Amino acid sequence: MAAAVIWILLLVGLLAGLGDTEAQQTTLQPLVGRVFVHTLDQETFPSLSEHVDVPPTVPITYHAHLQGHPDLPRWLRYTQRSPHHPGFLYGTPTPEDRGRQVIEVIAYNRDSFDTTWQRLVLLIGDPEGPLLPYQAEFLVRSHDVEEVLPSTPASRFLTALGGLWESGELQLLNVTSALDRGGRVPLPIEGRKEGVYIKVGSASPFSTCLKMVASPDSHARCAQGQPPLLSCYDTLAPHFRVDWCNVSLVDKSVPEPADDVPTPGDGILEHDPFFCPPTEATARDFLTDALVTLLVPLLVALLLTLLLAYIMCCRREGRLKRDLATSDLPLPGNGKLCFGQLCLPNSRLKSSSGSYPGLLG
Repeated sequence: MAAAVIWILLLVGLLAGLGDTEAQQTTLQPLVGRVFVHTLDQETFPSLSEHVDVPPTVPITYHAHLQGHPDLPRWLRYTQRSPHHPGFLYGTPTPEDRGRQVIEVIAYNRDSFDTTWQRLVLLIGDPEGPLLPYQAEFLVRSHDVEEVLPSTPASRFLTALGGLWESGELQLLNVTSALDRGGRVPLPIEGRKEGVYIKVGSASPFSTCLKMVASPDSHARCAQGQPPLLSCYDTLAPHFRVDWCNVSLVDKSVPEPADDVPTPGDGILEHDPFFCPPTEATARDFLTDALVTLLVPLLVALLLTLLLAYIMCCRREGRLKRDLATSDLPLPGNGKLCFGQLCLPNSRLKSSSGSYPGLLG
């Protein structure tokens, strides 16, 4: 009970502190089908250091949610490795997410307990330029998701990938942690990473090298534990360790055939010789079945009850039959019955019925 009261007081104090400060507002413009990354650090929250100089080693945590909702939108994710590292809002909006979305972010100083909040206005629109029908997704096992979200590692990955792809502009489409795809948390050993899926798009067709990596022959070699077929030099190594057995290519340059729209009918099945439902249902009286179902068990229970009552109440033998069936005990000639040194006269032993109640009763 005391812990609940303390948490309520802390929440009230937090809301009171937030109410006294005016929220900062920042406008961002994510694009549909393109990865969006926003870094949360002291530079994005200058109010944390307005009055007191906050060193960069101060632990700060963030909490983000959609305005009017407890969580973020389905396309947006938040990650922060520790309070000493910056946080990231990242994701790829879909065509259904076009429009205006407001994200509220609360920053919490874990040393001074100061709080401040910021409002991010996201204006989601369509991208300009050519379409990117050729899309490839790579599993990079040498990095965590927050290590490729900054612009520098992402640009380095696109530059290195340009040596495997034909000339053309490569754009980052999506970044997803391997843990969100069912991956396992690595052991706390130096050099072990969670892994990250990086999706890249281009207007240029896939190179022969990438097609060979994603061919059925390469998948068969991977299933046998062998490396896939790679006919070109791995320009991503050694900075990015790519799992070439988990490379997927998607070609959207050829439109998929539209599904045939079913034509609604009149609801009447056509004539089928194997399905002949009855046209008329014969009237049936269920009163007899109901009476048999209810009365037969009740009658059997009643007969069993009467039989048990007769056995228990009407078949008692009684003391009279017991006394008549018991013979008199033989006594010695002096008319006394002795048990050791104790002797009782016959007159005290025998009752009026001729039995010995003291011995048999």
